[in-house]
Amino acid sequence: METGPAGSGQRAAGSGQRAAGSGQRAAGSKSVLFAVRSAAALHRLLDVLPVFAGDRRVRRLFTLVPGSDFDLGALAALEHAGARTLPWAAACRRSFDLILAASPKGELHRLDGPLVLLPHGAGFNKTVPKEGSDGLASGLDPVHLLAGGRALAAVHALAHPSQVARLAEHSPEAAARATVTGDPTLDRLLQSVPHRDAYRAALGTGGRRLIVLTSTWGPESLLATRPDLPARLAAGLPWDTHQLALIVHPNDHSSLGGFDLAEQLAPALAAGMILARPYEEWAAVLVAADAVLTDHGSAALYAAALDRPVIAAGGGGAELIPGSPMDRLLGHSPRLTDPRAIDDVLRAHRPGSVRALTQGAFAEQGRALELLRREGYAQLGLAPPPGPVTASPLPRPEPPARRPSAFAVRTERRGREVRVERFPAHLAPPARHLAAEYGVAGERQVRSAGLLYLRAGAAEGAGHGAGWTAGGWTGRILAEHPACRMAAVILPSGECLARPRGGDLLWVRAGFCASQGGRVVLADPAAVLSAVYAAVDLLPGELRCVLGDHVHRVRGRGASRREGERVLVPA
Repeated sequence: METGPAGSGQRAAGSGQRAAGSGQRAAGSKSVLFAVRSAAALHRLLDVLPVFAGDRRVRRLFTLVPGSDFDLGALAALEHAGARTLPWAAACRRSFDLILAASPKGELHRLDGPLVLLPHGAGFNKTVPKEGSDGLASGLDPVHLLAGGRALAAVHALAHPSQVARLAEHSPEAAARATVTGDPTLDRLLQSVPHRDAYRAALGTGGRRLIVLTSTWGPESLLATRPDLPARLAAGLPWDTHQLALIVHPNDHSSLGGFDLAEQLAPALAAGMILARPYEEWAAVLVAADAVLTDHGSAALYAAALDRPVIAAGGGGAELIPGSPMDRLLGHSPRLTDPRAIDDVLRAHRPGSVRALTQGAFAEQGRALELLRREGYAQLGLAPPPGPVTASPLPRPEPPARRPSAFAVRTERRGREVRVERFPAHLAPPARHLAAEYGVAGERQVRSAGLLYLRAGAAEGAGHGAGWTAGGWTGRILAEHPACRMAAVILPSGECLARPRGGDLLWVRAGFCASQGGRVVLADPAAVLSAVYAAVDLLPGELRCVLGDHVHRVRGRGASRREGERVLVPA
């Protein structure tokens, strides 16, 4: 076994095993070490775990490769995964039958066993200044891929033949160990496409367009160069036609921490923007997306492979490698100008056109786990378990943590038709009227609102309590809030009971909007109430509430005595 001075030598991959400190293992079992450099690398390795699923001959261990600025995030992610971990020093004293890593950085040469090296992103698009060779991604850089002039990995698993050719340009020694296995993360995204409607339902998207922003890490990232963009989009896109989500690179989650990241994004989060968690949820949000606004991070390549329209919101500067898949994608993508232009991009989208731009990034689609299983078990010297191995669909995302409690509402009335656009009040300039949710909005907004509404739940059948009837509550609100012109209750059924100032209690309900193919869209009753507010003189009767491309028929009549005496509790 070849060794060299500490930190400088390199043994041939898989060339031997240390006799001392190798630890006790059950007879015939094989040890597989997952060497984790960062949370992003760990997430990639977790996508590979199904390769060994159900095999009791394999013992899975994890270690944290020291030296990363983002190792705290990796440590937290390991703890969250419930993985069996080894301290780095202990891992360096042992031998392993197989080592998997998704980053070539760090002193991987100190580990004993054959290494399978995976990329931890898509396409090798980014170079980090002052780290390794200028202009090269770490996954192609001989500074990271060679030790003592010899290839670090026994197997260099890549996603596309073009990556093998790029690797051969810069490191022929590493390219000799390269093989195309596809991309397991993409395969998991593709496996999840049939769940898209379920993801959108979990996110509360409804008939809105889900616009997803993606931000890589570093000084050229979207959040670093355009930190106000999430809030600007939240202020400029109507709430009832667009939903916003943000995918942030795990390195930024690690370096900032969840608390500080949420504080920096507070205006957009208060407007209902979804901040996707960095493991699994980001991918489910991408599957659910209607369009993606991106910098030069590789998350957008996955969106493009799903044929989602991609809009460039950043150029990448010196970090973006010319001629890389991401460079080509951004070069063929429209640039973000006015937020309202996003809808024009969606209307102009031709199915298949964006996916075609990723042909040079992803090969062997649907086969990544199968091919990685073949390579991994060949290194272990074992026959793979019987049966196919496939990626599992992503779990459903969590619903949004917040929604706006008050809206600046613009209305345009034409005959019996009212077009409604609502914007989060804390971001938008004054409009036709302010609508605020009673019990959720702050005192200042409640005092200023022309429309106050309460989302009511079902009354409990046991225990002490007190409440209001619908008629009593609406009358009380109008009496206590002079600026309020209409008070309304949204019932769990979607029906509303609304009292205009100086008028009687009204029963209001909006029908669904039927679109092509049998799909139906339901309106937020609070948006319907804003239409009623603007055209209350048309009731009793019918009017049409227009929200973007959707038209909802609204019926209104005088409320019955029984309806007015309905007991309310806050939802």
